[in-house]
Amino acid sequence: MRDAEKPTQPSTRPFLSVLRRLPATIAFIAILLACGIVSQGLWRPFEDSAAFEAVAYGLPALEAGRWWTPLTGTFFVVQPLVYIPTLLILWGFAVLEYLRGWKVAAAYFAIGQLFAIFTSALLLWMFALIPNWAWAAEQAATLDVGPSGGAFACMAAAAALFASPWRVRVLLLLIAVATIGLLFLGTVADLEHAVALALVLLVDRSLHVQRATVREQRFIAFIGVLAFAATQVIFAFVPTDGPFGTSAPLAGPWWTTVVETLVVVLIADGLRRARRWAWVVSLVLLGINALLGVLLLALLAAADQADVHAAFDGGVALTIATAGVALAVFIYLVWVRAAFPPRHRRTLSPGHPTDHDETKKLLRAHGGGTLSWMTTWEGMSTTHTEHGSVAYQQRAGVALALADPLGPEEGRAASVAEFIDDAERAGLAPCFFSAGEATRAAVPATWRSLVVADDTIVDLPGLEYTGKRWASIRTSMNRAGREEMTFRMSTLRDESWGVRAQLHAISEMWVGDKGLPEMGFTLGSLEQAEDPEVRIALALAPNGDVDGFLSWLPVYGEGRVRGWTLDLMRRRDGGFPPVMEYLIGMSAAHFRDEGAEILSLSGAPLAHEYPPDARVIADLSDKLADMLEPVYGFRSLHRFKEKFHPRYETLYLLYRDEGDLPRIGLALTRAFLPDATARQFASAGLELVQRGGERE
Repeated sequence: MRDAEKPTQPSTRPFLSVLRRLPATIAFIAILLACGIVSQGLWRPFEDSAAFEAVAYGLPALEAGRWWTPLTGTFFVVQPLVYIPTLLILWGFAVLEYLRGWKVAAAYFAIGQLFAIFTSALLLWMFALIPNWAWAAEQAATLDVGPSGGAFACMAAAAALFASPWRVRVLLLLIAVATIGLLFLGTVADLEHAVALALVLLVDRSLHVQRATVREQRFIAFIGVLAFAATQVIFAFVPTDGPFGTSAPLAGPWWTTVVETLVVVLIADGLRRARRWAWVVSLVLLGINALLGVLLLALLAAADQADVHAAFDGGVALTIATAGVALAVFIYLVWVRAAFPPRHRRTLSPGHPTDHDETKKLLRAHGGGTLSWMTTWEGMSTTHTEHGSVAYQQRAGVALALADPLGPEEGRAASVAEFIDDAERAGLAPCFFSAGEATRAAVPATWRSLVVADDTIVDLPGLEYTGKRWASIRTSMNRAGREEMTFRMSTLRDESWGVRAQLHAISEMWVGDKGLPEMGFTLGSLEQAEDPEVRIALALAPNGDVDGFLSWLPVYGEGRVRGWTLDLMRRRDGGFPPVMEYLIGMSAAHFRDEGAEILSLSGAPLAHEYPPDARVIADLSDKLADMLEPVYGFRSLHRFKEKFHPRYETLYLLYRDEGDLPRIGLALTRAFLPDATARQFASAGLELVQRGGERE
């Protein structure tokens, strides 16, 4: 057990500990704000001040010989409100400094800032030589201030340190922001952002879209369609002055643009969730916009350009630019069309309800874990792999695999990979619940793992209830003998109608006290105990009443039953007090005498034995366990099982990344409580609040 005593004062405060590792970030922000105070730029537009021209950088400053401006201009901001986004985008600098030190962060920032300033000036000087390009001439004569070029370089470098898939996602978001800004806003700052971002992408080579999984292909499509939607919003509400021309906000009702944007966002979300209809609608929408751009180009070539521009209120160039974005996303969607299967494939193939005989055949032939028998229960589906099978439930867009794959041990890693691939192609989020170390080692290296329980294992060979450590179990067994209690190991089908009726009455009373229906998924009921291979342990009073009972699931290995897993634990109110200790103790002795090797008392969720250095996870587990204890008693159950001095095997939730956790949480809720109503959830929640208030 973890030591219950906690230090009265933590040795370090996490927030202060983080700040100590960010001296360069803090110093830069302090200088930025100090310059804002001295120049009054924090409350007045600095670009209107007399000092602006002396410190601002850009092509005019370099042509005038003001060589110091790339340094001085970095610490000023054009408008007071711009301080907010400027400070926010410095997150990349902070992340780099925290992970790689202040020297690396400062190097990325300085090189990115200087490269963005000088390269943008060079490009604008070249563009200004092109006749009749008003945008180039205007921006070539513009000055700018601010650290955004270096900040974009740091954000790209920081994103390159992220684990997959967040690396690609953040980089794509940065690319989308920089591209839209350059094409439709077109300020010197937007050009600097794009240049700095391009530099880091070329040097670090951290963006590997060609290696994207099916899931990431959908996410890229999602970002692309959102970028297209952003162009429509910009067109409608923001005057643009990009490289391809200027435009004024649309004169139509604002709500029509809002509705259109919401529709496009819904379509984009459909792409993220692998909906075929969203893919089809996106192709139509993008295709129309791309075709409009092509027709405009043809019209410009065939007719008088002045008339065409007049007919489209001067928005021809921007319409063509939008068409370019639409065409790029259209081509990408066609390229990754296999990532959006038709609706009839939105399930694992060949997924079907569990064939009990086939699953049991695999278990007998190749064995399984302590939870493997649960894969034979109703409600489970099975997908067959080349080497075996994986049992799962499909809920809330999640393929929720239970325990480890079945089949030959040497083929289970391949079954894991095949299950993940099939789930992703079906547009489902794959995950494994209550999986062991072998499955954890078989999932991709980028996957996350979360401890969900400790499987409590009692080794049966040589088990004797002697010594001080077994005193409580001996006491319960001796008391049972004095009170003439009877132990019987049986099967539910072999019991009389009267005994079966008592078992149902005890279970119904137990469920009724919880406020929520009987849980499922990894927690069985008397329906599952009907299986003739499931054992029932009964504690009978002298008058024949059932004071308590257990159900035991077989654990196969090497072609035989090598152990048993505890499932149901039920007791009659007012019956023999230590009935559970008595039943488990007698069951263990019975199975030991039959030659079984192990007895699993199953895992209690939120009651993991964490190592001393797992403070954050342990604290979170403690808080959740405190909240749920009044309803399900997970921690009390864990403490009860410690009386049998088990060893522990960790069970994990394995998932792709944190983005899947909300869906997985909903899927697990529905898997464990498939029949719970909203009213029952609300009642249980009220009980939690009331119990929590009583403890305080």
